Amino acid sequence: MATPVIMPKFGMAQEEATIVRWFKREGDAVTAGEPLLEVTTDKINMEVEAPASGILRGIKYEENETVPVTRVIAYIAQPGEAWASSPSEEATTPRPARPTAPATTAPSPKASPLAQRLAEEHAVNLTQVVGTGMGGQITRSDVERYLATRAAQPRGEGKPSLDKVRATPAARRLARERGIDMCALTGTGPRGRVQAADVLQVIAPTAEPKVGKLVPLQGMRAVIARRMQQSYQTAPHIHLTLSADVTALEATRAQGATDGSSAKISLTAFIVKACTEALRRHPIVNSTLDEEGIHLWDEINIGIAVALPEGLIVPVLHRADAMPLAELSQRLRDLSERARRGALRPDEVEGGTFTVTNLGMYGVESFDPILNPPQSAILGVGAAVPTPVAWQGGIAVRLRMQLTLAADHRVLDGATAAQFLQDVRTGLEQPSLLFSKGSPLPGE
Repeated sequence: MATPVIMPKFGMAQEEATIVRWFKREGDAVTAGEPLLEVTTDKINMEVEAPASGILRGIKYEENETVPVTRVIAYIAQPGEAWASSPSEEATTPRPARPTAPATTAPSPKASPLAQRLAEEHAVNLTQVVGTGMGGQITRSDVERYLATRAAQPRGEGKPSLDKVRATPAARRLARERGIDMCALTGTGPRGRVQAADVLQVIAPTAEPKVGKLVPLQGMRAVIARRMQQSYQTAPHIHLTLSADVTALEATRAQGATDGSSAKISLTAFIVKACTEALRRHPIVNSTLDEEGIHLWDEINIGIAVALPEGLIVPVLHRADAMPLAELSQRLRDLSERARRGALRPDEVEGGTFTVTNLGMYGVESFDPILNPPQSAILGVGAAVPTPVAWQGGIAVRLRMQLTLAADHRVLDGATAAQFLQDVRTGLEQPSLLFSKGSPLPGE
């Protein structure tokens, strides 16, 4: 009996995955354990291995299609073996039917969006317009040329007389000066009144932009778009920004490079450590929100946003509060490198309770980060910039870094978010507090 290929479930909350690409095609020979296809979830891309050796048959879903987990997506059969699914199996794994157009429906002419909009505004039947675009596509210029030709034709019995056309004085003057037939214009003003702008559309049409390359919204990019829209639609964001003096922190890192005490400790590791200490002091920030309520987590799992060519991925440092700085820095480096290679395990992008995103390496000084649902807060970190400031009774140039906290206002009030942000700043401005595991901030 043919072996079914099942859409795997990588996480407890995962309900579906999208096929990115098939490495094998219908009829190809496959070996058990070799990569068969690549899929993406809302967190990570993963390869699905062939469950058996044989011939790939009956591919049910193509690339860029989203499939519920545990559903049969193909079969691996032996040469000459029947591979069609049984009626009972099809009943339990139905595939949504694709809508088909009626056989009698005539195909519509190809037209650009601007051409379609202009045709609708002026009641133009696109089947009467000759397209001059690529592949015979109707462009806006084609519709405008048709309108100009129609306007130049003598008025027939079906056209209203000029004195019956509702138009503004400015529109009538422009039409008279340029020889435009008012009866051929469609007014966009109240009750169909022709306005000056309607005449100008015919006199000086806007050039249609040339399309360069169309990038489909699919794969990781589509998942990011969906999650970001969900974030803004469901979570009322508040943003708080303050500046931290990281002069001493950079001096500590530079000293470590010479004495070997912290040669491999990155700036991001210090930021994460400062966040873990502040999260211990403000557990409400280390929370997630769902239909059941607010979950306060005992573990502090910090997600670190890593930029990839195709989008953003957020590997998670589990139990980050239990790691000393050197271990934090090493784990950060390892996760980031494997994220860029696409070598993360599913559990390494799950379970985050707070996120840090740093755009300082790109020279960005300040930005408003977007929440990573269902987390309640995310910290955005800007570049460290030499800044003249009042210092010890005079003026000095100090390294200042902008920290911006985005928080879900349903969970956090402004005062609580501000206190958390102040504690993060304290840790960065007094880096010696961060070297010992679990060291308290002032006031604890």
